[in-house]
Amino acid sequence: MEFFQAVIQRRRAIAWFWVLLLVFVHNGKQTISVSNYLVGLGSYDITGPAADVNMMGYANSDQTASGIHFRLRSRAFIVAEPQGNRVVFVNLDACMGSQLVTLKVLERLKARYGNLYTEKNVAISGIHTHAGPGGYLQYVVYIVTSLGFVRQSFDALVDGIEQSIILAHDNLHSGSVYVNKGEILDAGVNRSPSAYLNNPSAERAKYKYDVDKEMTLLKFVDDQWGPVGSFNWFATHGTSMSRTNELISGDNKGTAARLMEDWFDQKSSGRIANINPRRVSNIVQGPQGNHHELLELAASFKSTSGKPVTKYLSIARRVRNSLRSADRPRFVSAFCQSNCGDVSPNTLGAFCTDTGLPCDFNHSTCGGKNELCYGRGPGYPDEFESTRIIGENQFKKAADLFNTASEKLNGKIDFRHTYLDFTQLEVTLPKQGGGSETVKTCPAAMGFGFAAGTTDGPGAFDFKQGDSTGNPFWKLVRNVLKTPSQEQKDCQQPKPILLDTGEMKQPYDWAASILPVQMLKIGQMVILSVPGEFTTMAGRRLRDAVSAVFKEKVHVVIAGLTNTYSQYITTYEEYEMQRYEGASTLYGPHTLSAYIQEFTKLATAIVTGKPVEAGPQPPDLLNKQISLLPGVVVDSTPLGVKFGDVKTDIAKDSTFKKGDTVTVVFWSACPRNDLMTEGTFALVELLQGQDTWVPAFDDDDICLRFKWSRPSKLSAQSHATIEWRIPQSTASGVYRVTHFGASKNLFGSISHFTGSSSAFVVK
Repeated sequence: MEFFQAVIQRRRAIAWFWVLLLVFVHNGKQTISVSNYLVGLGSYDITGPAADVNMMGYANSDQTASGIHFRLRSRAFIVAEPQGNRVVFVNLDACMGSQLVTLKVLERLKARYGNLYTEKNVAISGIHTHAGPGGYLQYVVYIVTSLGFVRQSFDALVDGIEQSIILAHDNLHSGSVYVNKGEILDAGVNRSPSAYLNNPSAERAKYKYDVDKEMTLLKFVDDQWGPVGSFNWFATHGTSMSRTNELISGDNKGTAARLMEDWFDQKSSGRIANINPRRVSNIVQGPQGNHHELLELAASFKSTSGKPVTKYLSIARRVRNSLRSADRPRFVSAFCQSNCGDVSPNTLGAFCTDTGLPCDFNHSTCGGKNELCYGRGPGYPDEFESTRIIGENQFKKAADLFNTASEKLNGKIDFRHTYLDFTQLEVTLPKQGGGSETVKTCPAAMGFGFAAGTTDGPGAFDFKQGDSTGNPFWKLVRNVLKTPSQEQKDCQQPKPILLDTGEMKQPYDWAASILPVQMLKIGQMVILSVPGEFTTMAGRRLRDAVSAVFKEKVHVVIAGLTNTYSQYITTYEEYEMQRYEGASTLYGPHTLSAYIQEFTKLATAIVTGKPVEAGPQPPDLLNKQISLLPGVVVDSTPLGVKFGDVKTDIAKDSTFKKGDTVTVVFWSACPRNDLMTEGTFALVELLQGQDTWVPAFDDDDICLRFKWSRPSKLSAQSHATIEWRIPQSTASGVYRVTHFGASKNLFGSISHFTGSSSAFVVK
């Protein structure tokens, strides 16, 4: 009897073992069976020069970098089949992808990894912030206002992209990818509604809104570590920061990424349950005591005299370095750009600055002038607040999609890529009544409406959007540079040509002729890498055409401003209106049809398993670049003053409340001497115990602004103003403000320095 009981108990134990094993396999994070891919993510600093360099986006020669709102980053993901294909997607806190940057990154990847990463399976996309350093594109028209090519901007991007891909590659582990979608109703409006309304009414009737409201998010889960990142695509311009802003900023999408990464780090730490951005001061407690005791303690820490330090101290003191677990992969969250061509984040609408009335509907003018018509963000008149709101709206939706993502990507990884000469591409179009006709694209040209700018950043002089005739005076000016041929005029109709950039070759090419088109497929996820800004309806048509090729249900997203930049792509009907976007559609009225034709070919090649031709190689114009931006000659301070000394200190016995602004001014040097890559120029430190200062906020925090200035344009002296807007989540305690910098002497050598303010109390 005992024997049978033992057998029964043994069988029960075995049964329970298998039940528990099945539960573990279903729920466990560390089981290989839950994964179908290798996933890896990486992130690296690409902030670049924070002084003197013209910002890329608005083409405003007066808008030069003079400090940092928060830092810019390159964020990369790699998804690979364990024994098969892999794809790389890089999202840049930069205005757009650059053909030259892409070429040089690919050269480095080839030297390091052989043919593992090539132009076929690597996509490099920009978020379209208009608040990053310019001078990194290779075509003349895009580097005029930056005084030519800026090597520091270029190197910061190439180095950062390479490093982010290396990190992603080194982080590759078994994992899974999930996709989720949802609507954001308060992050974008159509800034060219009159052009949108020119699309067929039957087509417009299929859509509830005149801009795309859908965000598509990928969630990356490591088998060992759990969630390690997310990338999402949503269409809204990076123009919450205005054309007069001079602080480097990732604008609304960079803001969203910073909020999302801090939220996850804070959430995963288990220390704080809400979704406020992580703040170190909530984690490391400062000295406890009543207000009088804190004031006495603060009074014992006077401002420090500037002193020399190693160049690595600012890296070591960086907030997120000090908090990150060394063995766990860093959580990476990217907010990628999509078909944002006619989508503005200035959601209150466009108004005349002189009257306060809405701008003219068709031309976005005020009394016939475009200069007075500006879009207003939700935080108007505070552009920083508008940036925060639009960024936070995207972050909140992304966090929700991240938390609820359940559809797992399954299936093969594939990709197709080809280069095309867009100056003479033949496009076959169906004719009404049957049959087809062949049309062509044109050499690149900009219309008069381009110079009018947009409601996000109006142009100058007497240009206006919707100009289909042009101005005789400006045509004379145009002809001094290049008179377009009659064939070019006919090809670009109804666009009146202001700049015939595709046919301007001195001192080298003014615009791209050869463009990349690329498709990445991860299971049921399809990413269309487009080298420009598709408008809302143009993007819809492209997505629909590609979706129709695939037999299974797929999620198709447009990754705008990827691999190179060729301005805008509108529908044929929008092109006829010649608003800014149509005037900036370089290759003529059939540009969109050309893209649809070629992306359909790529999709068909993936479905049938056939290769595509490589196409003509784009030029590498690095050796032809002209740089006119003067370098830093020398830095100096007044007699008896050291670099890092405090010029304007905190008032004695100061106490600040949450919501107040703390301002300290230091004697400084040009930030171009050392970009402080992966470091910081500015730091807020919290006193721990009686004598230990721990990093609390740095210049990658949205609440801390680093502003740099000279007393006069040619002065060798300069100041660093650090402003800390104290967040509501800040812990009470004793704080101080610290500045890091690097100076250059007459012999060209660089010396690093630091200095700190007097301590103060936050209650």
